[in-house]
Amino acid sequence: MNSLGNVFSFISKDVVCKIQILENFLSGENGSHYVTIQSMVKYELENDLVDLTKRCSHPESGCRTLLRLHRALRWLELFLERLRTSSEDSKTSVMCSDAYNESLAHHHPWLIRKAVGVAFCALPGRNTFFDVMNAGDHTQVVALLGESLPLISEVYQITEDLYAKNNLLELP
Repeated sequence: MNSLGNVFSFISKDVVCKIQILENFLSGENGSHYVTIQSMVKYELENDLVDLTKRCSHPESGCRTLLRLHRALRWLELFLERLRTSSEDSKTSVMCSDAYNESLAHHHPWLIRKAVGVAFCALPGRNTFFDVMNAGDHTQVVALLGESLPLISEVYQITEDLYAKNNLLELP
């Protein structure tokens, strides 16, 4: 993702930071409770380690951190699906922006939404995007996306269902 420009390198750094937070929980003294998403949710809820109404005592709980990654996964899924089904002359900036507006934008303040919108304008065209992915010719990239997207969707839905069941989708 870093080779796709500043927008994606920023996203990549943010994802790495969030993954590091989760890895720190996993390698910490309570790591056995962070082996699965289900065990993490159960442990943090049972031990009041999640701020459910306002961000206060536990700003970087595992549940909150994973929720941020979960939302980003939805954006990525929507964007990659648009990329997969688009024509050669389609604008990645529009596809990316539309996916963002359907997913992450709902969770960002106005200023962030505007900055992200401007940043998306710098995205390379579809063909360049496929070339940078370095996964074969464009037909192969489309096929790879076709194979990957159902798996992304499944991971997203499992987490979505777990978070919905535990009323965690709107953490502050």
